[in-house]
Order: sequence, then structure tokens, then C-alpha cells
Amino acid sequence: MSTRTDIRRSPVSRRLANAQRAAAATSESDSRVRLADLSLRPRWGLKGRDVFTFLAAKGAQNPRTDHRAMRQPDGSVIARLSPGEALIFAPPGDGGSSLGNAVESVPSSGQGACYPVPRRDSHCWFAIVGAAAPAMFAKLCGVDLSPDRFADGAIAQTSVARLSAIVIRHDVADMLAFFLLAETASAEYLWDCLDDAMKEFEGRVEDADAIWPAAEVQGTSQ
Repeated sequence: MSTRTDIRRSPVSRRLANAQRAAAATSESDSRVRLADLSLRPRWGLKGRDVFTFLAAKGAQNPRTDHRAMRQPDGSVIARLSPGEALIFAPPGDGGSSLGNAVESVPSSGQGACYPVPRRDSHCWFAIVGAAAPAMFAKLCGVDLSPDRFADGAIAQTSVARLSAIVIRHDVADMLAFFLLAETASAEYLWDCLDDAMKEFEGRVEDADAIWPAAEVQGTSQ
């Protein structure tokens, strides 16, 4: 009897292989901007008039307003994109999430009615970390992501490198950090744009577990 395994590949797997070879040939000096691919980590989307009623019934701590993200006690993150749309990111580590599991049992009618959206398939997921990240983004995006203008937990649905994208500030420990999501079909193009833009800021590619470790479970952003 055969055992089924997860054969998912990141949409930027070829770029990651090149980055690993390049990193092996350079020194391990600290960099001001770091880029990681989180695309293989679980994430879920929900749409519908009662999305946040449903999530609250499952124990979620929902953001109070649109365009805000909120950390959950288990380390997962809920991003409120509109009154009827949420993104749920699995916590770092093994990817387990009770909220994510609940998405598969959403009611299609009655109280809490909503429906799942396959964000893991439709959108790539990158993380950009470092004090110089806002300056790097300024080369690609018209939104000012400076820490004093774009708070932890803030969300911008905007254009990055001429692509429709979602930018979420999600600080890691004491480091300024952002999630970046865009259509999977454009993942390699976006990765190349980021890779080029961060060269000015001593940027380098990091492993996902190094940039967003399992130990990173901290207070909430609202």
C-alpha cells in the first residue's frame, strides 16, 4: 500500500535553490534586509457576510477594524481585509491551527454563513524583515511603510512591483517585518523584483524557520 505525501513545491523553488548556492559562497555577515519564502506554510481565506461571527464562535480574537491583522494566542494571525473577508495564517512551526481546521466546517447558510477561499493555492507568501525594509519597499510600492506611519498589524492592499498585492506588517520579536502576498502566477517575477531591490540594503535570502521561528508567539496587534 502506498503512502501519500505532500508534493507541494514553492512557486519560487528555483529561485530558492539559486539563493542557497549564492549564500554558500558568501560570508555570514548580518544583513539589513532579509527575504524568506513562506509559501509552503498553511493559510486559509474566508469570505461572506458572517465571517467574523463564525471566527468569534471558534474562539478567535478578531481585529476590530478593516485592514488590520491580529495575532492569536497560538501564534496564528487573522488579517481582516474587509467586513466580509479574512485571511488566516498558520502559526510558525508545525503549521497546526484550530482556526484553520475550522475553515473546513464553515456553514453555507444561517448564522455564521461564509465560504472558504484557497489562499494557499492562489497566493504566494513572502516575509521581509529588517530596519531597512520600508526603504526597500519604497522602490516598489507607493505606500509609506515607515514604522511611524504603518503600525504593527496594519494592512495595505496595494501595488508592489506593478502587481496587486497585500502587505501586512507583522513584527517578529524586536524586528520590523512584513508579510507580502501576491498571485502565485507572478511569484517568480515578484521574487526577482525583491531580490534586486534589496541588494542596495545588504539583503539576503533566509530560511523560513530562521526568519519566523516557532518560538515567535507574542502579544497581539489590533
